[in-house]
Amino acid sequence: MVSKESRKLIREKKHRRMRNRFAGTPERPRLAVFRSNNHMYAQIIDDTVGNTLVAASTLEKDVKAQLEKTNDVNAAAYIGTVIAKRALEKGITEVVFDRCGFIYQGKVAALAEAAREAGLTF
Repeated sequence: MVSKESRKLIREKKHRRMRNRFAGTPERPRLAVFRSNNHMYAQIIDDTVGNTLVAASTLEKDVKAQLEKTNDVNAAAYIGTVIAKRALEKGITEVVFDRCGFIYQGKVAALAEAAREAGLTF
């Protein structure tokens, strides 16, 4: 019988391997992206002190009001622009992109491209 690891465990292993390679600094914090079946979350984190500097998700009332659905590519792109605008207001222009083990396609790619277009560099 073939035993196959769950996708969640595979993603968590990938994320641990990636986090060994890079971390967020005060000059260049980490943009961490998480997607669930129903929502998208993005945080900009300074790993030296463990603080979340900026956050955005589709759970917020003002964000949810702008969206038709909270789990599609358009919602991810909107979260990318929101997180970039909030980061620029705080003076953050450069980040390290952390896709948290997710494949860079679909929602994750849409969020990253929208953040780049809104002014973040990574």
